[in-house]
Amino acid sequence: MPSLMPPPVQEDAALLSLRRQVREFLAEQVTSGGFTPTVDSWLSGWDLEFTRALARRGWLGMTVPVEYGGHGRTFLERFVVTEELLAAGAPVAAHWIADRQVAPNLLRFGSEDLKRTYLPRIVAGEAFFAIGMSEPDSGSDLASVRTRAERDDGGWRVRGTKLWTSGAHVADAFIVLVRTSPPGEDRHGGLSQLLVRLDSPGLTVRPVISANGTHHFNEVHLDGVFVADDHVVGEIGAGWQQVTSELSFERSGPERFLSTYQLAKSLVNSLDPAEAGRITGRLAGLHQMSLSVAAALQRGERADVPAALVKVLGTTLEGDIADIADLDTPTGAADDVAGLTRRAVQQRPGFTLRGGTNEILRGVIARGLGMR
Repeated sequence: MPSLMPPPVQEDAALLSLRRQVREFLAEQVTSGGFTPTVDSWLSGWDLEFTRALARRGWLGMTVPVEYGGHGRTFLERFVVTEELLAAGAPVAAHWIADRQVAPNLLRFGSEDLKRTYLPRIVAGEAFFAIGMSEPDSGSDLASVRTRAERDDGGWRVRGTKLWTSGAHVADAFIVLVRTSPPGEDRHGGLSQLLVRLDSPGLTVRPVISANGTHHFNEVHLDGVFVADDHVVGEIGAGWQQVTSELSFERSGPERFLSTYQLAKSLVNSLDPAEAGRITGRLAGLHQMSLSVAAALQRGERADVPAALVKVLGTTLEGDIADIADLDTPTGAADDVAGLTRRAVQQRPGFTLRGGTNEILRGVIARGLGMR
């Protein structure tokens, strides 16, 4: 049976020192009232001042080369910083998409002009992105996207609708997966990626209000939006290969198992020791798995299958923590615990959906094992 995970990684003294620095910074932020730790902060915790404070410390665009305004650091160093931010429940939503997947995507597939236009601004905490993949009625089946781009003088005219675009109402742009030619026998063919400004004429952002009254999701409608040729990302027709590469960054990070960490931490002393031990053991295992994927990405290895495994196991754990809290939080619990529990239960349905449903990702894992 093929191995699903890259080899394990041991953090060295430099990584441990960086981890301590981030923890000290976060403790100072919480003490001074810079932010209040919460659940799922990477999705809805939009705080420009906090993002720019990270930029000033060199903790944005860490893996972006110096020639594009970045810091030229390793994926393991970035992992340490992001894991500490997520564990602390810090408000990182403003830069999350840009730093996590847009920057690596542009580095790999973007033109020189796109790199020099957007990467320095991402690093500085001045350019913010949403994701333009999902569509109404398409679910996690990206090959079924219906948003189309038709050739126009000097560029493309885009028509269609994208859904679940977190932060689109406050972001600057998103990279949109579109159909530039009809699919042939290979339904993954004919797809391309375009970088679209969210203030473009013909583009409308409509809020999607969650059941708990919060707003971070949106529906984005594109009615003949013009995208110049210099904002094509990669090659026309190569969108499927590009987007699946990008998903390795989206699915494998610590946000896939730490969304409810603040809640788990607040509950651990009140849980049955066996239950607390199971949660702790699962968190420790996922930490190591995600760290090993970061090392694989650093080596330039394909990581779609191990990323899918991290996402399935991690988001299942996040949901289990919410369920345990909902059942075991005692009457009269402290306001902060009750608030974290309520928010985790409200967000719970989305844990296994975003980034690709776990049902779809189990198919990715099965293919990795040669079972289909």
